[in-house]
Amino acid sequence: MSIFIVQLGTPRKPREGLRLGTVRRPPRGVPKSDFARLDYYDVWFPNLSPSAELVKEALGAADQRTWAAFSRKFRREMSEPDRSRELDLLAALSRRRISR
Repeated sequence: MSIFIVQLGTPRKPREGLRLGTVRRPPRGVPKSDFARLDYYDVWFPNLSPSAELVKEALGAADQRTWAAFSRKFRREMSEPDRSRELDLLAALSRRRISR
């Protein structure tokens, strides 16, 4: 199974499979029961999004230097043991072929 990055609400492709939501906060005003129906995501997995502090920093990034600093900090967060293991699991799942 391959992993693709898509924007929330992007129409699903045929046989796309499970869609993980890696946003820090779920969409406002949308009932949880509608997330999959509206092509947002099937499972919310915010552990793979930047911390709330880093989200604020990213939203305020006005130039390449600020964005580069955000990127370094986010990579540091993702290298923490729990996050790293979660990424390892997703990588292993993406390499595994699933027959239907």
